[in-house]
Amino acid sequence: QVQLVESGGGLVQAGGSLRLSCAASGRTFSSCNMGWIRQAPGKEREFVAAVSRSGGSTFYADSVKGRFTISRDNAKNTVYLQMNSLKPEDTAVYYCAADHGIVVPTTGYTYTYWGQGTQVTVSS
Repeated sequence: QVQLVESGGGLVQAGGSLRLSCAASGRTFSSCNMGWIRQAPGKEREFVAAVSRSGGSTFYADSVKGRFTISRDNAKNTVYLQMNSLKPEDTAVYYCAADHGIVVPTTGYTYTYWGQGTQVTVSS
């Protein structure tokens, strides 16, 4: 079992930045691929970014490439999402997710463990 708790969401103006954190409990964090997935009101879950177990490989949705950066600190059992140049269309609930599979998931529905989400609102 992996428990995930997100923090760092909030209200920011367009062009601003936020840094999301996800703290994981359990001894298996370093064996998990980690991802961030978001869901806007009335829309499907959308994959945002993912990082492999070691942190050596990262993956991004086209909509956030060049603006968002995912990273992890296995010593702290934490994964981060640095979000720069935020746009109103980035407004959503952001979920941290974990998976023990061999392949790093890059969709919004294939992760095994999920946090409860943190709201990000970008005003225009």
